[in-house]
Formats: sequence, structure tokens, C-alpha cells
Amino acid sequence: MLRLRVLDILKEQNHSKYWLYKQMDMSYQNFSRIVNNETSSIRYENLEKLSKILNCPVGDLFEQLDDISPSQQ
Repeated sequence: MLRLRVLDILKEQNHSKYWLYKQMDMSYQNFSRIVNNETSSIRYENLEKLSKILNCPVGDLFEQLDDISPSQQ
């Protein structure tokens, strides 16, 4: 499973979610779903915007999580 690291990157760069929201120029509902990892898809143009605004490669926006369910432990 993949997770967007947007909140982590914002914290590292000392920026707020509000700051990023204003930069992204999108509805707050969609923005909130993206940064809170509550979406199952994201447009390439939004990934590109995030990459440029946060000044990081697209690959750095993602983190690979282990898919271990409690029954497999």
C-alpha cells in the first residue's frame, strides 16, 4: 500500500496545510482527501503541483507501507 507523505513534508519544511491549500488552487474537500490519504486516486497534474510547490521529486511524495494484516502476524 502507498501513502502520500504530504503532511510529513509540510512539517519538515515548516509549512501549514493552509499554506499548501492556497498554493494548490483546488477545492478544500479534494485537497483534504489527498493530504489525509483518504483518496484512492490522484490526478497526475496534482502530483506535479505538489512536487513543484514542495520542491521535491514526485517519488519523495510517497511511502511504501507493509501490507500485513493482523492475522498474518
